[in-house]
Amino acid sequence: MRFLRVVVIVAVVLGGVLAGVDRWLAGYAEDRLAERIQARQPAVGGVGVDIHGFPFLTQALSHDLDRVDLKLDGVDVSADGRKTRLSQLRADFHGVELNGDYSGGTARRAAGSALVTYADLTAAAQPGVTLGYGGAPGKVKVTAAVEVLGRTFTRSVVSTISLVDAKGGQGAKTVRLRADEVPGEGIPGIETAIRKKTDFDRTLDGGLPSGLQLTGLTSDESGVHLALGGSNVALTG
Repeated sequence: MRFLRVVVIVAVVLGGVLAGVDRWLAGYAEDRLAERIQARQPAVGGVGVDIHGFPFLTQALSHDLDRVDLKLDGVDVSADGRKTRLSQLRADFHGVELNGDYSGGTARRAAGSALVTYADLTAAAQPGVTLGYGGAPGKVKVTAAVEVLGRTFTRSVVSTISLVDAKGGQGAKTVRLRADEVPGEGIPGIETAIRKKTDFDRTLDGGLPSGLQLTGLTSDESGVHLALGGSNVALTG
């Protein structure tokens, strides 16, 4: 009986040690992955990586991770050649198949979200255009100054922000902003001039992990929230 107790105690201690070592290895891998992402995206303000599943070592040896969560703050992406900043990017990668040398991997599927603040939207817009919350989900307030017949007019409009199919197809989506109504006050050409600044399409064409695409969006007081998803999504590092 005493022998069995000793065996049980030893097994529990060894199990605890092995579990501790496994978690240390997972933490080490998370730190190295975060460092690689930071090195490839120097402008990123912060990187957080969380590798799920136990034991980690078994997953690593089989080159197949159950799930990896990625948190990025301050990510620069490209929308039709214009630099746009994502205040936050969160993505969950499921079924990550690692490369043979552990230099990268591909997730069978991924889902996430991103936030673009109105300040960052304004910075990416045309000169003289300011964007803010439109008072309801899916609405954005756009203020623009234009010159018509030698006079400068400033107008604020409530616009609808939506997601439409991109011209190139292949599942890509375009963010579309259209003013619901432009007060023209009978001045010839003012509505056309205002819409040239307030209405636009933007397609994300760089900065997101390969395979991750826009799937939806909405807006609230904090900014425009983007929903992301995809299959065969690249995980750097």
